[in-house]
Amino acid sequence: MNNIAINNAYRVHSAPKVFQDKFQHLQKPCPIVDEGDKFEYTHCKLPTNDRNYTYVDPNKVKYFVAQKENALPYINDVLQHSNNEEQVTETLYILDRMIDNGTKGVDKMYPTLSRFNNTKSPNIQTFLAGIYRKTQVPDAFGPLVKMLIQNSINPQPAPFDPNEEIGGAILEYIKCWGNRC
Repeated sequence: MNNIAINNAYRVHSAPKVFQDKFQHLQKPCPIVDEGDKFEYTHCKLPTNDRNYTYVDPNKVKYFVAQKENALPYINDVLQHSNNEEQVTETLYILDRMIDNGTKGVDKMYPTLSRFNNTKSPNIQTFLAGIYRKTQVPDAFGPLVKMLIQNSINPQPAPFDPNEEIGGAILEYIKCWGNRC
């Protein structure tokens, strides 16, 4: 999951011209990026049959991780409005790295994250389970069990098994219930 590579560039401030009419809510500038800091970031690439990991621009990840709690409103806004699997997966990856870096308050984003509890996307499920594992929000346990059962009954094609991360998150919840992790 930590493998990163560089691909095609795009601006962080707005969607490509093709999408500007459909995604007006995503056209506002990132509040943590100054006007002079117009970075070019590469597109996220989802796993394929040839590689079982996601490519995310390391500069973009580093930038948002460094912002810590200041980046959470922007991350939350993207997750509230995006229906693009690549964008959601990339944002969840960044959020996961932010947790690893000690960012506080991610657990309060559960209402936004819960929007993806019924997803069938193995990519989103994997990162969501990792975030739930680290934040230990009590309300997330049921959706994790539902994902595991859903994937066991009707597995989605993927070059990796999302149930490994989902099952690991469930086990972490069970372990922490008695110990108050």
